[in-house]
Amino acid sequence: MAKLGIIPARYASTRFPGKPLIDIAGKSMIQRVYEQACSSSSLDKVVIATDDERIITEVKRFGGEFALTRNDHQSGTDRCAEVAEKFPGFEVIINIQGDEPYIDPVQIDLLGSCFTDPAVKLATLVKRIRDEEELFNQNIPKVVLNHRQQAIYFSRHTIPFLRNTEQANWLETHQFYKHIGIYGYTVETLLQITRLKPSSLELAESLEQLRWIENGYEIQTRVTDMESIAVDTPEDLEKIMKMKGN
Repeated sequence: MAKLGIIPARYASTRFPGKPLIDIAGKSMIQRVYEQACSSSSLDKVVIATDDERIITEVKRFGGEFALTRNDHQSGTDRCAEVAEKFPGFEVIINIQGDEPYIDPVQIDLLGSCFTDPAVKLATLVKRIRDEEELFNQNIPKVVLNHRQQAIYFSRHTIPFLRNTEQANWLETHQFYKHIGIYGYTVETLLQITRLKPSSLELAESLEQLRWIENGYEIQTRVTDMESIAVDTPEDLEKIMKMKGN
């Protein structure tokens, strides 16, 4: 199945305006994400989706491919849907976060492998939680899986609740997972889910994938051991620079 990688990138950000253009060891963040995505063996093409001319200027500078989109999209998923219609001939869209400059191409390939099963229409990655800070951090969405490794619920709360176990022992008692925010969709399914109205669970948790589950869509997952570091704030940038020795 022909796969198109799309990197949604917007200039406006409440916590870090202009972050796609920040310099990370001599390259802009958007260039680093693009180059990592292009290293994936499963993607047939990579496109940066943006509504901002400053980002387009930067993409042109380093020779990347881009698509100009509307400026009223509520999510990266919506932006991907617009781009998918501009690039016919692809069957699967991989939505790659534009703020993870060192995303491992192996993660993209792992997600793409979900679509070797023709029954899979939606897919994402999860990672085992191994420390209490992650387990009880409400900014880290947790995922419950069924026996087919399909996500049956996402929550900012720690799920499942272990009723008869002290919280200090939860990690020893049960295998918890967190969500890694990269998505894959068949083009047909992508266009369908972006036509859905926001659901009650989505509004309650502020997690768009709950809209899909609430409307009966199955989300296949793959478990990864790798961690991608997102740059959401200037402090995150400082951390990643120290980790990479810059």
